[in-house]
Amino acid sequence: MDSKIENDLISEIHLNPIQTKVYLLVTCYGKMTPQTISEKLKISLDDAHTAAKDLMNLGAFIDISETEFEAMHPRFTVVNMYRRMCERENIEFKRNKIVDSIGVILEKPYDDARTK
Repeated sequence: MDSKIENDLISEIHLNPIQTKVYLLVTCYGKMTPQTISEKLKISLDDAHTAAKDLMNLGAFIDISETEFEAMHPRFTVVNMYRRMCERENIEFKRNKIVDSIGVILEKPYDDARTK
């Protein structure tokens, strides 16, 4: 996944770098456990679990079981995460073309990962 999307997620939605990588991994490759996330991203199991839980709280992931996380559709989640960030930081929520474009770009890999 290109670094522009990572940078946009960090700058526009204020995800931290680990949350960003975890979000993109699960969005583009489908549901996975913190163990798998940790192995694929070469981060600690703790970091993987924390990031997945954070992303759940931010409205990007759902936990489909005790051990597996799944991303919701990017067209909705990026806007949801942006809206929540605006609320947290008292920024007026309005249409953001960068945020919209992230959802559009991630839609194909998201769908492809789920229609194997």
